[in-house]
Amino acid sequence: MTTGFSDQFLLEAERHSVWGAAQLEVLMEFLPEAPWTADLPTCSYRQGEVQLRVGVLGTYDMEQGSWLWGWANPGLGGSEVVALSAAVARYGQAHGIPEFTAEELDLSGFDDPRRAAEMLAFAGMGVADAPGYIGQPAGPGTLVYFLPDDPKVPSAQLDPVALPRVLMAGVSLIGRSPRQAVTGYFEHHGVPQRMDGDQLIADLPTGNAAVVSFDRMGRIGNIRLTVTG
Repeated sequence: MTTGFSDQFLLEAERHSVWGAAQLEVLMEFLPEAPWTADLPTCSYRQGEVQLRVGVLGTYDMEQGSWLWGWANPGLGGSEVVALSAAVARYGQAHGIPEFTAEELDLSGFDDPRRAAEMLAFAGMGVADAPGYIGQPAGPGTLVYFLPDDPKVPSAQLDPVALPRVLMAGVSLIGRSPRQAVTGYFEHHGVPQRMDGDQLIADLPTGNAAVVSFDRMGRIGNIRLTVTG
């Protein structure tokens, strides 16, 4: 897929890809399939019987193929509901990631503009350390993306048994740097890790170590658990 995303953005998105993919699965299971409503002044979102505090990350105009960050929305800028979106912009300034600092992004030249919008939402979720994102239609041709900001949303836990599946699923999302994706996952969970040649060794809280081997192309070659101590 040809994209116009910067290398800085892709590497940042990659850093969140594994834990983010796992967290989105948990969020989707948590939210019922039901109609939704939102009250932006009170940062409130309801879907079925579930009510959450949320922020507006951004909106995607399907007709124009453009993304507008919540902090740049003239009707929302400076309000509490775009505080998380504004934090993403500050992160972008501090780390030189232009996609996070541009008010609006033209995605119409991407092979799949809708997927590009999802990438922006995904990366914004990661930078904000939000437990997922929620994309919903908001009028003809417009999608609004919310970030949950509520402890009621369960967190995806590190499960050693499921670890190989979780890692492989996460690294397949972007494919820019599998090593960045794996290290980002263990960083998110606070797991000590180190490189030994072409192997990443992570000391899991269960007492096991996860050993992830990379081939010469930087792809994951093998994932295994070893008993330590």
